Amino acid sequence: MIHRGLRNLCGIGLLMTITLSTGTARCADPTVDWHQAAGPNGTFSSPHSAPLDWSVVQNRNIRWRLQLPETGQSIPIVSQGRVYFTTYATVTKNSLLGSDIVAWCCSARTGRVLWRRTIEGKHPLRLSGCFGDSSSPPAVCADGRIVFLNASGRIVCFDQKGREIWQRDLLSVGRTLPFEMDGNYVFTNQLYPPDPNGTFPHKYADLPQSRWTQLRALDISTGQDVWNSTCGVNMGNAVLPQTLNDGRRVAVVGRGGGHGPPEKPEGISLIDLKTGRALWSLPLPGFMSTMSYRIRDDEVHIFHRDEHLSVNAITGEVLQRLSIVGDVNLRKWDGVRYVSSVDTLNSGNKNRMITQTSNLLVGEYHYFRCYTRPWLGRININNGTLEYLELPLQIKTTTAVGTDLLWYHPPLPGKAQGLTQQSFISNSMTNSSGFVVSGDKRSRGNGWGHIASPVPSVAGDHLYIPVMNGTVYVVRWAADKLDEHALESINDLGTAGESWTRASLSFSDGRIYAHTIKELICIER
Repeated sequence: MIHRGLRNLCGIGLLMTITLSTGTARCADPTVDWHQAAGPNGTFSSPHSAPLDWSVVQNRNIRWRLQLPETGQSIPIVSQGRVYFTTYATVTKNSLLGSDIVAWCCSARTGRVLWRRTIEGKHPLRLSGCFGDSSSPPAVCADGRIVFLNASGRIVCFDQKGREIWQRDLLSVGRTLPFEMDGNYVFTNQLYPPDPNGTFPHKYADLPQSRWTQLRALDISTGQDVWNSTCGVNMGNAVLPQTLNDGRRVAVVGRGGGHGPPEKPEGISLIDLKTGRALWSLPLPGFMSTMSYRIRDDEVHIFHRDEHLSVNAITGEVLQRLSIVGDVNLRKWDGVRYVSSVDTLNSGNKNRMITQTSNLLVGEYHYFRCYTRPWLGRININNGTLEYLELPLQIKTTTAVGTDLLWYHPPLPGKAQGLTQQSFISNSMTNSSGFVVSGDKRSRGNGWGHIASPVPSVAGDHLYIPVMNGTVYVVRWAADKLDEHALESINDLGTAGESWTRASLSFSDGRIYAHTIKELICIER
């Protein structure tokens, strides 16, 4: 039996059976909603506790499950007792592409469907794309309005009864995380469409500045334009609203990444969310901008190549650089138990040292998932301490009490698969009707390596880290050491291979809401 912190790990090799830890009590203050992708404060965090232990397979701590007719990957948005999310319109055969989506409104308490509305798109994208698709952008709730975004080219605003208020034909990036700010709806606007295969090839690298992707603000009451950012924004950014110590509302955006993005120069900028004006820009050659950016005490914290950078949020000056690859402290699984070691990561692919978007700053710790190993890392931004903890690559939960933890095994030259491809149980990528609904073979992988990942979320004292295969790791984020005792539990969102997800978790009223390829799930202790 495994209790809190997985203290009594046992077993040999790649397979072991555990019983996970008990959860916490229901949230004491049920008044805080998750009204936008990054939560009530735009930080992917809630001050209230949430369940720590659950299993969809074993029906443990599951309040309700809503089977969905089609794939979708938007973060569930919770407001005034209702959950809002999107799926694709129903397909009737194996499909690679899609453009039309369905906006859903359900009871947060029971999962009962209150209304659905179809939102048409113009430019097909890959279904269940590992970097996003038409259904990816989450809804935004503000002042009795709910704004849904189809990344294939349309934004629609409804009232709480599902009546249309306004709509705009505007293209967005699939990975945008829209948010509300001072009565404005802010999202990442893209002008160039995907190709007929639903992809964005390298041919866009030389587009003129007039075609660059930008942050854009609309009046949430009318849908009319308010501002466009004065600098370019990469399509892979998870842009979050932030507040400086002087009260100014800002956002950090980045440029640079794969597929030759046109926006220049590579690096980051600070944007004033009242005007869209860039307050400063920091060039960072070779920058991989596909991550979330947080500001704490007027410092921006980012990853660049094989370093962690702290940047003055007022001036854009680099204050500190810390290596994340050399002589790192690691708690490693040796096949039987956890042991301490000092290791060095391969820094050959320097611009992709973290798994894309799966980082979050919480308190004094900047957490991230490693790109080349199944390791969870964190940096203490106050003292520079760097720690890594190896995590099981995958879990297989049975209908009995036990759960099998499947561990990564380093490949032998020419003999075994590396991290990106290694998967004990591949994602089937089928919808509830049994049709294959995926246009990207990488979505069948293990959730680590070369894919974009859900942004982790915080509820109270715990960090929730979902990966594409439906595994959710729960960690005490303020633990003195990042070791097996900080690992509170490992949970499933469904049967291994059948619970693919690209959606971060959301929290409201002591409950967790999750969105997988087949279901919307409400978790409650």
